[in-house]
Amino acid sequence: MSNKIKKIGVLTSGGDAPGMNAAIRSVVRTCAYHNIECVGVYRGYEGLMEGDFKEMNARSVKDIINKGGTILKSARSKEFRTVEGRQLAYTQLQKKGIEALVLIGGDGTFTGGMIFNEEYNFPVMGIPGTIDNDIFGTSHTLGFDTALNTVVEAVDKIRDTASSHNRLFFIEVMGRDVGHIALNVGVGSGAEEILIPEEDLGLDRLVESLRRSKNSGKSSSIVIVAEGDKIGKSVFELKDYVDENMEGYDVRVSVLGHMQRGGAPSCFDRVLASRMGVKAVESLMEGKTNLMVGLLNNEIELTPLEKAIKGKSKINLELLRVSEIMAT
Repeated sequence: MSNKIKKIGVLTSGGDAPGMNAAIRSVVRTCAYHNIECVGVYRGYEGLMEGDFKEMNARSVKDIINKGGTILKSARSKEFRTVEGRQLAYTQLQKKGIEALVLIGGDGTFTGGMIFNEEYNFPVMGIPGTIDNDIFGTSHTLGFDTALNTVVEAVDKIRDTASSHNRLFFIEVMGRDVGHIALNVGVGSGAEEILIPEEDLGLDRLVESLRRSKNSGKSSSIVIVAEGDKIGKSVFELKDYVDENMEGYDVRVSVLGHMQRGGAPSCFDRVLASRMGVKAVESLMEGKTNLMVGLLNNEIELTPLEKAIKGKSKINLELLRVSEIMAT
């Protein structure tokens, strides 16, 4: 393995996700293992432009594998989208002697890294960290598994109330563009209906489905709604429509919001982050760049950043069919 790189920087950007700290730890300790200096960049691209750096070693990442969020903090940067902003970032990297970057984040993070690579031929490697699981080139992004467990636990508790009071709950989960969280949580929690951006059930079909559920003997119902669902303008509009067109249910709404992002990462996310961090650093050592580390068929593989950004993660059609059968 070639080892021409002497110093690697690591940053987290965009929305935080459980497992980011485990990935930082993996990058830092892989660098230490290979005698490469590692520098943490605080606040993503904002910190990169400001030179907000901290030398990191194997001991500086102890006791973080089990923590949610990111010790390096995160931020979204408008200035980095400008030529001047990226020039400033490059100057800071040159001053610090950083020769490559590991970028932990989503498509916005990767887009910035890809452009930066094209302009300055600066080696970058991406690690997908987002609970939405909406990145092409990996079956699982960091934080997705943890978010599923967090949401299922919340839905289970809401179901206790729904059953006790014969209530219908619309529960909104994250997923602006894709329904991976909603679909998996819906199946895992036994929801009567799952509304996702990829499938337009329609208001009338939704009510008809709920009527069938009620006629079959169900005294309460749970409907999981991805925030990007196209049926209504909002989950509250869905509630109002069902209130007006269906008797016998006390309809309530629960928006889970940012609680889905937090919490200690699951074992799966900790292991995945560890594998991805090793692959990211060692790929840079091999002279590879402008790639994203991903999990495909349980193997750690590389995908060009451009494909990761422009490609679309597909909903699991088999799981969609399972959900329809389980709602019987």
